[in-house]
Amino acid sequence: MRRNKSNDRKIAGLLSFCVGVGCLLTACSPKQSLPSIAPSTAIFDQFTYTGEDEFYQTNPLPDSNYFYNPILAGWYSDPSICTNGQGDYFLVTSTFTYYPGVPLFHSRDLINWKQVGHVLDRPSQLVNMEGQDVSGGIFAPAISYNPHNQTYYMVTTNVGAGNFFVKTKDPFGSWSDPIMLPEVGGIDPSFFFDEDGRAYIVNNDDAPNNKPEYDGHRTIRVQEFDPETDRTIGPRKILVNKGAHPEDNPIWIEGPHLYKIKGKYYLMSAEGGTGDYHSEVIFRADSPMGPFVPWKGNPILTQRHLSNQRTNPITCAGHADLIQGPAGDWWAVFLACRPINHLFENLGRETFLLPVRWSEDGFPYLTQGDEVIPQLVKCNHAQRNDSTYLSGNFEIVDNFDTDRLDLTWMTLRAPVTDLSLTQYPGYLMLPCGESSAAEKKTPSLVCRRMQHHKFTCTTRMLFHPSNEQEAAGLLLFKNETHYYFMGVNRHDNGLYISLWQTGEEGNRLLAEQPLVDQTQAIDLKVVSTGMVYDFYYAETEGQWKSLCKQVDARYLSTAQAGGFTGSTIGLYAVKQK
Repeated sequence: MRRNKSNDRKIAGLLSFCVGVGCLLTACSPKQSLPSIAPSTAIFDQFTYTGEDEFYQTNPLPDSNYFYNPILAGWYSDPSICTNGQGDYFLVTSTFTYYPGVPLFHSRDLINWKQVGHVLDRPSQLVNMEGQDVSGGIFAPAISYNPHNQTYYMVTTNVGAGNFFVKTKDPFGSWSDPIMLPEVGGIDPSFFFDEDGRAYIVNNDDAPNNKPEYDGHRTIRVQEFDPETDRTIGPRKILVNKGAHPEDNPIWIEGPHLYKIKGKYYLMSAEGGTGDYHSEVIFRADSPMGPFVPWKGNPILTQRHLSNQRTNPITCAGHADLIQGPAGDWWAVFLACRPINHLFENLGRETFLLPVRWSEDGFPYLTQGDEVIPQLVKCNHAQRNDSTYLSGNFEIVDNFDTDRLDLTWMTLRAPVTDLSLTQYPGYLMLPCGESSAAEKKTPSLVCRRMQHHKFTCTTRMLFHPSNEQEAAGLLLFKNETHYYFMGVNRHDNGLYISLWQTGEEGNRLLAEQPLVDQTQAIDLKVVSTGMVYDFYYAETEGQWKSLCKQVDARYLSTAQAGGFTGSTIGLYAVKQK
């Protein structure tokens, strides 16, 4: 999405296009009036996003052997990783109710990643999404490769449908429709393919006999799986009850992964929930069916006991997955958060990468004692490619000059079927939707993750609402009850630029200004300083006017709004009710 293209060429093309259909345009400005052929439709000319986090500005990477943590900045939670043993590594993360589901990343060295698609990229793979809130949907995907049939598997939980998996022999291509796993309860299933050809599914499930002794009492269970019939076989067995230290009543053991390393079986799971008490623990056995013994040094990853006032704190670390790197060493991907000023975060749970160390008694670990998770990490086996826009500060410019949206764009629950990139090439045409972002449906919204605390985002929009209900502009979205919307709307026989805050009690107007020229396009800008958002607009290119400043960013944080996702920002058109 890093593109540069002359807007003059686009405007000239729009002039020719509109003249051809008999539209009346004013040629005195580089921005033109809305074509009359597009009633109730917003036309977006360009979208830019520029990360401006101070950490990256003041901490340059020493050389090309270093990389930044997180490796996937912004809301990329619950990472899982696999390799085919031939130098290809694939990584997936959760998407909850966003569409497409489960972004798929590829690397040859674990350091340089590129998104190559989505595993769940058609509606038939994402059933029953309507009616689920933003933090429902797809939980904790786990990706695995079975060398015995040369097939990749992705197994996950759809909160509205149950546990299922999809598979493919070509991860760069399409994946199968969902194959349900009705015998596997709970959440967070993961495949393990053993050297002898046998396969297993481990997952988080209810307490024994469905009688929890306390809130958060869960188990890890295992069941054998037959790759030839795509069905589970044999009995289900509890591998872990409560957690690594059951005498302490640990909560929410989940996200399990099973490995075989040097003849031993390792079971790794998250504990402590998804907040500040998050951690990762490890067990070992001589059989995939156990019994599994916890390591005396557990947890193998956590930051929960460290001071909240430490410099550049990283919190909520856990939900890890192990992988052997191209040099034979071991690494782990995991999720963690970066709160702003020790207070809150809007970016969600991000994907981090660290080398794995091994204890004298043969257990893998990432942190011990008061060790902090570093944001600058050295990798001796690979060199960083600076072309990525997945970590560090970067700028994205999307001029909408292709026939499909870039892979980083998302919608909610299903595709927005009536948007167009081809009706007039070089523009995104987004009709006003009947559903709003406050409803558990599919609003007319295309958005991307916020990936920095400090950023600047702009767009240029042509929009001429036909009534007082229609509005279009930029949406800053956390969930159905926490978002900001800066948009153009009509009332009192004129056009206004307005800023609304949506909460559990409805919409609240924070600011509005009349637009002087009712036929021109408008530029919109949001500047985030981490703690607050500033909103601007320009009726003449480059002449920014303040709409509203010092708008509380905490309103979109997990600390205030709850949920499992981070915040997104995007383009939105709606018929407000």
